Amino acid sequence: MRLQVDYQRYIDVVDGWIADRPKTVIVVFLLLSAGFMMGLGQSGTESGTTQFTDDVPAQEAYDDVNDNFERVTFGDDTGRTQLIQSGTNVLSKPELLRMLRAQQRLQANPELQVAGTTSVARAVARTLDPSAATIEDEIDAVERATPSEIDAAVATAVDRNPGLTATLSEDFNAKSASASSTIGVVTHSLSADVSDSAGTGGSSPLTELQHHAEFVVDSVGGDITVFGSGIISEEFSHVIGDSLALVVPAAVVLILFFLIIAYRDPIDLLIGLVSLAMAILWTFGFMGLAGIAFSQMLIAVPPLLLAVGIDFGIHAINRYREERVDGIGVRDSMRTATDQLLVAFTIVTGTTVIGFAANASSDLGPIRDFGVVAAIGIVFTALIFGIFLPATKVYADTLRERVGFPEFGSKPLGSEDSMLGKVLPVGIHIGRLAPRAFLLLLFVSTAWMGYYGAGVDSRFTQDDFLPPEDNPEYLELLPQQLQPQDYTVTETTNFLEDNFRTGESDVTTVYVEGSLTNGGALESIWRAGESPPDSFVVDDGHARETSIVTVIRSHARRDPEFAALVARNDRNANGIPDDNLETVYDALLASPARERALAYITDDYTSARVEYAVESDASQAAVTADTKAVANRYRFEATATGSVVVLKAVSDVIAQSAFVSLVLALLGSAAFLVLIYALLEGRPSLGLVNLLPIVVTVAAIAATMRYLDIPFNVLTGTTLSIGIGLGIDYSAHLVHRFAEEYDESADVFAALTVSVRGTGGALTGSMLTTVTGIGVLVIAITPILGQFGLLTGVSILYSYLCSLVVLPPALVVWAQLVDGRDADPAKNERATTGNPAVGE
Repeated sequence: MRLQVDYQRYIDVVDGWIADRPKTVIVVFLLLSAGFMMGLGQSGTESGTTQFTDDVPAQEAYDDVNDNFERVTFGDDTGRTQLIQSGTNVLSKPELLRMLRAQQRLQANPELQVAGTTSVARAVARTLDPSAATIEDEIDAVERATPSEIDAAVATAVDRNPGLTATLSEDFNAKSASASSTIGVVTHSLSADVSDSAGTGGSSPLTELQHHAEFVVDSVGGDITVFGSGIISEEFSHVIGDSLALVVPAAVVLILFFLIIAYRDPIDLLIGLVSLAMAILWTFGFMGLAGIAFSQMLIAVPPLLLAVGIDFGIHAINRYREERVDGIGVRDSMRTATDQLLVAFTIVTGTTVIGFAANASSDLGPIRDFGVVAAIGIVFTALIFGIFLPATKVYADTLRERVGFPEFGSKPLGSEDSMLGKVLPVGIHIGRLAPRAFLLLLFVSTAWMGYYGAGVDSRFTQDDFLPPEDNPEYLELLPQQLQPQDYTVTETTNFLEDNFRTGESDVTTVYVEGSLTNGGALESIWRAGESPPDSFVVDDGHARETSIVTVIRSHARRDPEFAALVARNDRNANGIPDDNLETVYDALLASPARERALAYITDDYTSARVEYAVESDASQAAVTADTKAVANRYRFEATATGSVVVLKAVSDVIAQSAFVSLVLALLGSAAFLVLIYALLEGRPSLGLVNLLPIVVTVAAIAATMRYLDIPFNVLTGTTLSIGIGLGIDYSAHLVHRFAEEYDESADVFAALTVSVRGTGGALTGSMLTTVTGIGVLVIAITPILGQFGLLTGVSILYSYLCSLVVLPPALVVWAQLVDGRDADPAKNERATTGNPAVGE
């Protein structure tokens, strides 16, 4: 007994509006478009990596560190600018003076709101003249010093404060007092909040300040680069615009080319293009009205909508032409076409929405926004191409007949006598020869691809969002107005990684909470760094750390009175006080070292920050695991945090999101397909057959990612669920057409032949258009978009091939096992020797 519903009466209502009231339908959709147009431009933009770290627990600990230390030292709202100085020897007298004068001019400019500056040059100057109270005094001290005095002062400054080596390049030589580069820091006091998250991006009040700082620093001369989060966030924002400027024109050209081939009629082409534009307008208008900011992830939405819209459009026009080629009238032809297509579009829309909406399960806000926007956009696309396009086609063809406007290419794709029609039935031939053996082989190969693909890595780094250091040469061939600007951030970050042993991205942090006045508290902190793990930088058998312990030791070397206090309370004479710690802290905070101390301990002595230098080539996973292992050594409550740990936490969430969304998409699609085929066709098992090519496609995508070393990141992590959403599009059209033809014929192969040649022709046109349209993302400036474009294009190609190769033998076996129909090839030779009508 079949569980079936009578859906035809609902289809007839929609058919009536499309065929009999096309002008009314057109007006309604144009009015809706005007309403959505009001939302354009109302949504802001988000760029960079900060948008992905907001909801991550590790980021909350990192925020606590910044709140308790950075802002205690410099004020509630601060931001930093790096001055990266390069030269033959940045520790020579002329170069030290150049850095000092640059910081002096920055500090003297009220528009830059400078709260403080630090540099090796300032440390050397204070070593030369301990009484220097201002940066002007420091400049005088360096100017009076001889080269030998400066060399001695460099060695003394580094000996007193080993942390200075982190701001000197790896080629620093203490004996010769030489280094090829150094980093100075300028701290700004701001009137607006500055993000302290592990990521970078979005609008920043530092952008204008840092550009202003560039002009000031340039007046000093020499090779000093101004660098900071403001400049990075600006490049993040520009990358979005430049990527769109490259991708959109290229996609338009390619899509237009293949649409011309698919439609072969200027009127049909115009209707299809207007419908595509309307789908994108509605989606972006919805974003504005809903207040969803446009981010780099959402750049992928227009190509996805184009992919589905092109597929729907080609199917609608192609199916309509099948009726028209037999001499049937405009309205009757469209009624027949929409009778089938509205059901197919409903199936495709339901599964595609499930595939995209599965991303709403992610813990990352931008991925959730992507899932919601893509799902809503697909619904809009289905309405436009399922109702507006057919109604417009009816109105246009009625008007064309009235005025005598000629028809151009009106023959459906995939007709039997075409080259394409002879190639498409390859899956049917497999179904004739050995369908069960083929499916067994397919099962084994899919299991292997899934096992191999399970090893795909997950990574989340700032580099995913940045342009390459050097733009590809092919971009120089583009017109000047389409060429992207020259980017500098990647070059600068690469320079820092290559020349500095530690930098912002090469420091990991442990956040310590507890009563730090208890005896032995500092010894406990120091002992945690003994026998450091492999990813930590080692100095004399101990992790290279910067903490309240190193501040105490450094100040003791400068202040004899404080050194005596430390010695009286140091049981084992290792320079770390054990007793009367509150007295030691009070004395430290009353000294000139107060600001530096408050960067590593709170003024109530209940929290501390310990920074460990890590190897620049260490992986996020290794650094995170080692930081957690060190944090477990503390006798206090200790939390592993810092930018590396936060970004690793995000990459873990991405991997988890990819897996969860994949499972939800597969289960949701399977349940939907079983239910919809039970209700519409009375054959729930067809839903599982429909899902088979998608399982193969997903396994193939995962294997391809691992083979090409493309990791799961914030965008490619959505590829598997997107592969389900778009892939079901292809198989659903074919299975639904087969079900209708199968009901009218007792011949499995005849039904398959009609379905594959008809629907397969439309699928081919859709595949070529969307693969090239989405694949053009590979020319985007950011690597993450290029990877996404490649994988999405590959997933569409895999879905197309699986639909034509895997589905026919699967349907043959289904007919034999489930439906009990005779699928003996010998009894059905007429299926391919006859001349069945072409299909959808």
